[in-house]
Amino acid sequence: MYIKKILLGIVVIGLIIGAIFAYMVYGAFFNPNTAFNNREATLFIRSTDSFRDVQESLNPLLIDSKTFERAAEQKGYAANVKAGKYIISKGMNNNEIINRLRVGNTPVKVAFNNQERVEDLAGRIASQIEPDSIALLKAFTDVDFLKENGFNIDTKLAMYIPNSYEFFWNTSAIKFRDRMLKEYRRFWNDERLSKAKALNLEPNEVISLAAIVHKETAKVDERPRVAGLYLNRIRKGMLLQADPTVIYALKKHQNNFDLIIKRVLYKDLELDSPYNTYKYRGVPPGPITMPDISAIDAVLSSEKHEYIYMVANVEDFGYHKFAKTAAQHNQNKVQYIRWINSQKIKR
Repeated sequence: MYIKKILLGIVVIGLIIGAIFAYMVYGAFFNPNTAFNNREATLFIRSTDSFRDVQESLNPLLIDSKTFERAAEQKGYAANVKAGKYIISKGMNNNEIINRLRVGNTPVKVAFNNQERVEDLAGRIASQIEPDSIALLKAFTDVDFLKENGFNIDTKLAMYIPNSYEFFWNTSAIKFRDRMLKEYRRFWNDERLSKAKALNLEPNEVISLAAIVHKETAKVDERPRVAGLYLNRIRKGMLLQADPTVIYALKKHQNNFDLIIKRVLYKDLELDSPYNTYKYRGVPPGPITMPDISAIDAVLSSEKHEYIYMVANVEDFGYHKFAKTAAQHNQNKVQYIRWINSQKIKR
């Protein structure tokens, strides 16, 4: 009888201990453990982060960081941290949080346009995904990569078609660059390649010309007409004489891309640079900026006309006046010079 009581006591104690253990396990895994009031919180985990780094980032978001640590160790997450962007929802328990950190890497939208150089592009991308601008720039300027894929140090910017793309936040610099090459090849489909061939231009030449069109006019509806004008000049063997190329050449010559030039002077036209289209025929050796897709397609589907001259229209700002003859152009130019002088724009 006495032994039975002892055995019964042991069983009861065991059940109590088991219940306490089960309660602790349940609490560690299944009790809500978020401390924020918003609907969700975002957690970024770097490729170099350890579990301790994850804990430090998570601590402000959790009610009880100790139970999270125990749950993470029991589920094996502490030894298998994965980089990325993760969305933690209000009211999640530790089990749900850990499952999210295992398989819930959320893509981010990466957008870019109108970058003047790959240095600017690298800075823009670095603000949106994990790699820093130095790693990105190194990938963008890899000479072997450029040569293998039909680019060079002058045309390298042409590979990046401005748009919005979906990436994982922890995408490496090289993987980002390689994805952009795929997007470039996808962009240059059979239809666009056929149009470029009809113009007797390579894709990178189309983009270099589109960059000039983009800089000349911000008016999307005017771009096909401006593109047609430059194509007319190319067909006639004329110099393009595009002021934006002179501005770019000056910036490149002075190694100062923060330089602001509102007025191109006659002395600027004498700068000996392959980007100066007042001195060298054809399109420049590379794009002077990253053109919008609208500018690229404006070149490929340019307006058919006989214009070979244009000047800013001071009666309809943003647009241009076009001319077929030098005499007509000079008349249009007088009005523009009178206006710019009245604004006292010296440079």
